Amino acid sequence: MRYVGFEVYEKSMHPVGSSVVCMARDVDETLIICVSQGGAAESLGFTGQDLGDGRLRVPLTHENACVLRRLFPFTAPVRGLRRGRSFGVGDRLGIATPGHIRVFEHYDVFPVFAQQSIRELNLTGRTYDDVLDAVSFAVFQEGFTQGFGADGDHLKTAQDVEYALSLGFSMITLDCSDYIKPEGTQALSLSPGDKDKYLNKTFTLGEGLSLSFSEKELLHCIGVYADALAFVRDIYTRFFTDARYAADFEISIDETSTPTSPLQHFFVAKELTDAGVSFATLAPRFCGAFQKGIDYRGDLPQFEAEIRVHGVIARHFGYKLSIHSGSDKFSVFPSIGRETRGVFHIKTAGTNWLEAMRVVAQVDPGLYREVHHYARAVFEEASAYYQVTPDLSRIPEVEALTDAEVPGLLDHPDARQLIHISYGLILNKKNPDGSYTFKDRLYRLWKSHEGLYAQALAAHIEKHIRLLGVQKR
Repeated sequence: MRYVGFEVYEKSMHPVGSSVVCMARDVDETLIICVSQGGAAESLGFTGQDLGDGRLRVPLTHENACVLRRLFPFTAPVRGLRRGRSFGVGDRLGIATPGHIRVFEHYDVFPVFAQQSIRELNLTGRTYDDVLDAVSFAVFQEGFTQGFGADGDHLKTAQDVEYALSLGFSMITLDCSDYIKPEGTQALSLSPGDKDKYLNKTFTLGEGLSLSFSEKELLHCIGVYADALAFVRDIYTRFFTDARYAADFEISIDETSTPTSPLQHFFVAKELTDAGVSFATLAPRFCGAFQKGIDYRGDLPQFEAEIRVHGVIARHFGYKLSIHSGSDKFSVFPSIGRETRGVFHIKTAGTNWLEAMRVVAQVDPGLYREVHHYARAVFEEASAYYQVTPDLSRIPEVEALTDAEVPGLLDHPDARQLIHISYGLILNKKNPDGSYTFKDRLYRLWKSHEGLYAQALAAHIEKHIRLLGVQKR
């Protein structure tokens, strides 16, 4: 709609005192317009250009995002992992939230719109300020007032945890992989306290599940997780008992080469609970392969049997399971929803980038072909960042496809993984003169077709939600 000379996002119009604040488009730029009913422009704390007639033109800067979050608290992240269902949708491009909102405004699932790892920040050249600001502006633009979370994802150091918390992130996922020793240390000896606590005991968890430890099994659990548990306790004491910070705590033990056994899961949970560590969710390593951007690969009955046990353990201690690399894991979603009794946290990320590239393939097949060729050329370099197993020989030659056939590559598992893992190299590729080879053209296309991207992304994420058994409100 047109308003005070600008094309305005209608859902963004919010009164503040005698002013109206809204999001608008001016040619190819999105901005905030602050309109005072009193004649003279009222800044409300924003920094911008006085256009006269009570209008203030406000650019989308970090400083103005901070003002927006102060004026409109619904644009700031809140804690939500203690709710039954939550879903993380990492947005590497900073443009996906409008499409995400189209889904979550209709389903009873708490969304974590801002979700990024330090690795992803490094690959995209973004910061946590950028990530949170992009979500705040989008939430305001779409008038989404139901609340959202912000996750400092897969953080490995106290410095990174402090960085995310200092910006107001409402969730921290602590990645313990650097401290987990998958082979354990069999040379350990059990302390009297460990023997008394675990040996010759049966732990009855309810729902027909009982667990007990042999001396060998207990030694192995301690050898694998002792350093990781010390790391978690240190981070919890330093940050999650500090009144300055208010955030949900997730513990990630999934970045390992072997699945987390029920005994290992129970041991980690019991040790942390006994140490007074309060956490909202825990991510074990499940059987099978949770590779990026494609469906689950593994034995489905085995997965269902194992997640049933993991679900009992989580319910016994009072937290929920977190399933990482959840993008496109459609075949296991029904059992996840069922065996967790609808209490889960799912993380997706790369699927948003892949849907963005699908839009490119639809709108500008020539540009997609350029990107595809470059992705193949840098595949070996990109593979260093992710554990994936695409077979490039199975991918159809992009030049042999008609323009109408090119978008179908985004349904091909090997092509999906090729494009998925190459995103950082694609976005950062530069020409000899220092200009970006692809990035600026891609963003212009996505901006021109923001409605198409939002529609495609909403349909894709909604498929995830429906298969998890979540009903519309």
